[in-house]
Amino acid sequence: MIGAIILGLVAGFVGKALVPGEDPGGIVITTVIGLVGALVGYFIFTRGLGIGDHDAFDLGGLLSAIIGVVIVLTAYRVVAGRTT
Repeated sequence: MIGAIILGLVAGFVGKALVPGEDPGGIVITTVIGLVGALVGYFIFTRGLGIGDHDAFDLGGLLSAIIGVVIVLTAYRVVAGRTT
C-alpha cells in the first residue's frame, strides 16, 4: 500500500511536469491523480497488452503509471475545458 502511494506520488509529479498547465490541487490531488493514472497505465499495459509484471514493482510500472497520468490529465483538461 505504501509502495502504491509512493508510485502515485512520483508518477503524479512527473506526469504534471510533462503536461504543464492549470490543474487542481496540491500534493493530495497530485497523489490521487498519480494513483488513478497508475491504474489506467496498469490496465492498458499490463492487463491489455500483457506488458509488465503483476506481482512486483519495476521501472516499467513507473513508466506505465506516468503514461497513465498523462492520459488522465489530458482527459481532465478536455472535460474541464468543455464545462467552463
